[in-house]
Amino acid sequence: MSQTFRHPDILEIARRQGKVTVEALAEHFGVTVQTIRRDLSDLADAGKLERVHGGAILPSGVSNIGYEHRRGLHEGAKAAIAARCAAAIPGNASVFLNIGTSTEAVARALMHHRNLLVVTNNMNVANILVDNPECDIIVAGGTLRRSDGGLVGTLTMRAIEQFKFDYAVIGCSALDHDGDLLDFDIREVGVSQTIIGQARRTFLVADATKFERSAPVRIASLREIDRFFTDAPLSPALADLCAGWNTGVDIAAAD
Repeated sequence: MSQTFRHPDILEIARRQGKVTVEALAEHFGVTVQTIRRDLSDLADAGKLERVHGGAILPSGVSNIGYEHRRGLHEGAKAAIAARCAAAIPGNASVFLNIGTSTEAVARALMHHRNLLVVTNNMNVANILVDNPECDIIVAGGTLRRSDGGLVGTLTMRAIEQFKFDYAVIGCSALDHDGDLLDFDIREVGVSQTIIGQARRTFLVADATKFERSAPVRIASLREIDRFFTDAPLSPALADLCAGWNTGVDIAAAD
């Protein structure tokens, strides 16, 4: 296969998986690792990928990956994280689930919980949990973001301020190595900050690839999170910070 034909396929694999490795691509295409390194360098020069040790990732920037691509990324890790998070939420509780494919995975993991009150600004979460007859659902209104079914803006924030949740489950688009949660849309960030302020306990669900990405707007610090559910150990420095902040870290291994 020529370079011209490999490049679109490499990008499609990166969109599905979030990251590509030189060794795996060389085996997939039946070419040398040197050939793949040249392909990745060309794609990086074109701004379509970012080189990292051993491979490449989708580029960081000021806009997020498309929602449908995000939905298909790291499904096994998200399901494992969601199962661990849902196990920490008892029945007879009030829960907020915000925007994101990871929080949607948590909604699926809550399908057999009983006597839940779920408030959400995520239309997809509401549509998932409608099949749980033991779950009352309140949708916090606001401006509909058509790209992912999220409700954002001042009206959403004012609606959330009417509640005090037992648990809030939030996601983020990126994580800095100092423990800051980051996102792309300032309107969504304001909503996430309001959610944290109205929750007795806040859980973050985010797979380890979020540490390989960047986003321009700060939501909060892991210092403000009660438990962080992810799929790989943190760096020793960040693990020490979380211990000092009393932020619990739960590692869920994907099947």
